Amino acid sequence: MTARDGCGTDRLLIALVLLGALSTALLASGCSAGFAPPLGGSGTVSGGSPAKDYGKIEIRDYRGKKLSAIADEPENSIKGPQKVDTNSYRLKVTGLVKTPLELTYSDVVSMTPTSKVVELHCVEGWTMTYLWQGVSLKSLLARAGEADPSAKVLVFHCVDGYTSSLPLGYVIGRDIILGYKMNGVTMPPERGYPFQVIAEDRFGYKWAKWVKEIEVSSDVNYLGYWEKRGYDNGAILPGKS
Repeated sequence: MTARDGCGTDRLLIALVLLGALSTALLASGCSAGFAPPLGGSGTVSGGSPAKDYGKIEIRDYRGKKLSAIADEPENSIKGPQKVDTNSYRLKVTGLVKTPLELTYSDVVSMTPTSKVVELHCVEGWTMTYLWQGVSLKSLLARAGEADPSAKVLVFHCVDGYTSSLPLGYVIGRDIILGYKMNGVTMPPERGYPFQVIAEDRFGYKWAKWVKEIEVSSDVNYLGYWEKRGYDNGAILPGKS
């Protein structure tokens, strides 16, 4: 733009500075009128970083919904946070399927993603609300081919030895996801990296972390780690189904 256009260089510089300031403000806020923040997040923290490093880059407001801070979630796993090397990690899909799978971390996250805001309710009395992104378990199971007609349950086996199960009908009907991002960033080790089950409307002990194997089973009476210790196997939140 030149002086002949009616605007001088000084005005152009001022406009550029104001535009840059506006862009920075929008990114910092995470959300503005009519704007949905990107699911990919805006920072460079990796899944190997601790939860405390996520505070400045995670999304905290999504489409008017206030989200919990990743670092604020209490840590109550049976053996503490697990460190998983995704270079050697493999996610297995086994049991009553036509073609058992063994997938790399990249294989899973390259599948079509799905996202939803879901509350995590712990039996200890606390609740956290996150924007989750992951892969539909229904889509993942489809890659293993048609399940045997006797298949009724998914059993989740985890790196730390933890197990839990969910009815296959619930997983398919509710389109439950296997999460790998929360609040727009890759989840940290404390939250289940590389994968956590997002068992919406179920208590937190059904939200298996550090999942390494998904077993398709006919055992409707299977009891996981806490279920063997007296926790209700349904784990359905009051007022939910």
